[in-house]
Amino acid sequence: MDEKPVITPKTKVLQLLEAYPQLEAVLVAMVPAFRKLQNPVLRRTVARVATLQQAAAVGSVAVDELVNRLRREAGQDLYAGGAGSAYRTERPGWFDAARVAKELDARPLLAAGEQPVNQAMADLAALAPGTIYKLSAPFLPAPLIDKGASLGLEHWLVKESEESFEVYFYRKP
Repeated sequence: MDEKPVITPKTKVLQLLEAYPQLEAVLVAMVPAFRKLQNPVLRRTVARVATLQQAAAVGSVAVDELVNRLRREAGQDLYAGGAGSAYRTERPGWFDAARVAKELDARPLLAAGEQPVNQAMADLAALAPGTIYKLSAPFLPAPLIDKGASLGLEHWLVKESEESFEVYFYRKP
């Protein structure tokens, strides 16, 4: 029998749910937005790339708290901890609506069963210096924000509601 993985902040949500299906209820209780993972499209896309560290950010839960709760339920030793991921939620000085060069609303694409991540990544890669890219999504797109950061982009996250997020990406001049 395969040995189950140790749960860490870097554990992918899909890996967790496949190895420990009983933990889905615990994850949803701590991060209610992850109830949407019952949608097969989101389960195949978001759950495959999102880590528990990103899930904690989505739910505004300390990553250590989330990981340790899941570990307790799975019968694992407690996690010693590390720094969590933080997303910028205060309006940055670089934001100016007139600088928004391109927008993508991922909601209709996801509703149609399409994956907007490739379009968003192409748009971000092509973002001109000094301009802003606006992404609208029905959930916090934590993996995309992290990928944007790895491309040297700054971001600003606006949570409109539990099912509406806007992320502005900015490439410094």
